Amino acid sequence: MKSHREELWFEAPARRALINITPQVEKCLRDSGIREGLCLVNAMHITASVFINDDERGLHLDFERWLEKLAPEKPHDQYHHNGAEDNADAHLKRSIMGREVVVAVTDGRLDFGPWEQIFYGEFDGMRRKRVLVKIIGE
Repeated sequence: MKSHREELWFEAPARRALINITPQVEKCLRDSGIREGLCLVNAMHITASVFINDDERGLHLDFERWLEKLAPEKPHDQYHHNGAEDNADAHLKRSIMGREVVVAVTDGRLDFGPWEQIFYGEFDGMRRKRVLVKIIGE
């Protein structure tokens, strides 16, 4: 069995962002040479997420509104975690959206259902963060 590891780096220009990283993950898969196996994609920061969904602007706005209702950023003093930092809401949003995805690799391609894409969710941005792509298979 072969294994391939790459890191993708992001620096969102705003506190929150949803970034379609499917093209970068597909490039990692091509570079790996793996034709059959599994592709793990996970956020390596506790205030960021990786998830699969549709790349549709209205849906992204719905995610933003929904997450802000569940874990509003302000007032900062509503959270016990906030003190030296003001990112408790980002930790909660990450917990809701998840840490990673695993996608089957079939015939050298990510084996998605209709409309599925991989997203990096940033909830405490404006600094450099990374995503791990680990592909195993033959």
